[in-house]
Amino acid sequence: MADIRTFDLNLLRALEALLETRSVSRAAQRLGLSQPAVSGMLTRLRERLDDPLFVRTQRGMLPTPRAEELAPTLKAVLAEIEAILQGVSFDPQRADLTLRVAATDYAQRAVLLPFLQRLRQEAPGVRLSVRPVAADFPRQMAEGALDMALVTPEMAPETLRTRRLFEETYVVILRADHPQRQAVADLAAFCALDHAIMSHDGTAFSGATDRALDAIGQRRRVVASVPSFTILIDLIRRSDMLALVPRRLIEGEAGIIAVPPPVPVEGFRKILVWHERLQQDPAQRWLRDRLAASVGA
Repeated sequence: MADIRTFDLNLLRALEALLETRSVSRAAQRLGLSQPAVSGMLTRLRERLDDPLFVRTQRGMLPTPRAEELAPTLKAVLAEIEAILQGVSFDPQRADLTLRVAATDYAQRAVLLPFLQRLRQEAPGVRLSVRPVAADFPRQMAEGALDMALVTPEMAPETLRTRRLFEETYVVILRADHPQRQAVADLAAFCALDHAIMSHDGTAFSGATDRALDAIGQRRRVVASVPSFTILIDLIRRSDMLALVPRRLIEGEAGIIAVPPPVPVEGFRKILVWHERLQQDPAQRWLRDRLAASVGA
């Protein structure tokens, strides 16, 4: 029985050429070798595979049943080896795979929605599986359960690959016909109005805006905390409340207006992260590039 550890894979190339040409001389020409060299390879193949492989007849060299049995498998194996050596190309129009992305509520709306619109046009066979960002998302990536995540730099361990997407800023949103829309620019009036906030579990009543106000000795009145930006935007559209939200979140939203906050509020950077094991994968590289392009990065 042949042992893969000592088997010369060049012999398989010779066997493929012999099966296709049924001639030692033509196989030698195809392989760029001398006829004696190919004859020697055929001898070694017979020894290693324990079969004559070819017999000479008046019609030339005919393969034995063992050689015919090997032919389709041999072609597939050599094609796989060739792909490994040359690198597998990625055809988005023919791709059939599932991309698993972890994202916050904000990133799902601001990043993944435009990405999915582009994906449906350029790679219709790619499915997008979106899940919340869990505390153990780096472990999920290391174990192969997650492909990429949309996070901020402080959330990403140094062990992960990163790509900067954009810098985000905050704006004040209120319904388009809000009775005090002109007063929002005044800090005192801004603080006196009712505010809503998004927190992931709906329990927090302070955030980046409140830290900025605390720094100048001011406070606002937060009267609602909701677990979703979608709910928050609908709430603002249907009430006299205000909210500070990331600017990209409300692009294209009807029924609301956005104005600068009366106090500077620190924004944040959004990045894409993935595990080193996917760094050179052609499909993942293409998908990362298209995601970045969909948000102008």
